[in-house]
Amino acid sequence: MSKTGKDFISKYQIYLRLEKGLSANTVESYLDDLEKLLRFSDREATGILHISYADLQQFVAQLSDIGISARSQARIISGIKSFFRFLILEDYLEIDPTELLEAPKIGMKLPEVLTLDEVNRLLDSIDLSEPTGQRNRAMLEVLYSCGLRVSELTGLACSDVYREEAFIRVNGKGNKQRLVPISSVALREITLYLDDRRHIPVQKGFDDRLFLNRRGRGLTRAMIFHIIKVQAKLAGIPKNISPHTFRHSFATHLLEGGANLRAIQLMLGHENIATTELYTHIDRETLRQEIILHHPRNKDYS
Repeated sequence: MSKTGKDFISKYQIYLRLEKGLSANTVESYLDDLEKLLRFSDREATGILHISYADLQQFVAQLSDIGISARSQARIISGIKSFFRFLILEDYLEIDPTELLEAPKIGMKLPEVLTLDEVNRLLDSIDLSEPTGQRNRAMLEVLYSCGLRVSELTGLACSDVYREEAFIRVNGKGNKQRLVPISSVALREITLYLDDRRHIPVQKGFDDRLFLNRRGRGLTRAMIFHIIKVQAKLAGIPKNISPHTFRHSFATHLLEGGANLRAIQLMLGHENIATTELYTHIDRETLRQEIILHHPRNKDYS
């Protein structure tokens, strides 16, 4: 049995035309979308029969990163699900990795917001005796305390953390940099994690990357999604949460606490400003005070 992508596509094309009775144009659309997954599979050196749910999550995240709309993402995911159902029917696979894969909701409501109690429960559910426990706690604390995008979190470097100034440098969309205040709680968790990080055999090119996996390489978006899902389940939180839930909760909690809206916008990186321009709008001390006065995790540990 051949396991090349081309062989699968050829058989899948026949299946769509003869068994599903789809038009030539519809079949072509299905195959064009499937080609995107096959190119991803080639780049990741993952055979199509060995693609996992985590790989598919990463693939969908990349679709979003390159600007493919939610509607187009939903269509692509639908086509991929159809392809893997075909592989199951033809006995190429026994388990469907797309079973839990969800398409983005079109016209969806605002993301879920965690309550402060839920944030605390989720963080407290992390087992610090596990090798990755302190890393995960520091990582999620930073995600919530600084309102970062998941890509900003995975790209954070050790040299981006300014401890004395209590700021981190964030590389946001369009390679724009901004400074974001970081709480003493988050800094403490990072310091504790760095003690563990010293024992990790860091791979070449990842010496300055802050959050590493156990093999000494950077964490992927899919890994962050998985960690959050696991901890939410352990904490008994039924909400469908993701890394963006922490970012949305960060902004919502600050706003509810009375923080300046302009400061929140700057901290989230919604404005196209370089690091040096930040000081012409709100000075560093003002931003730091917004975090100290209005972020609920600071109130708990003051």
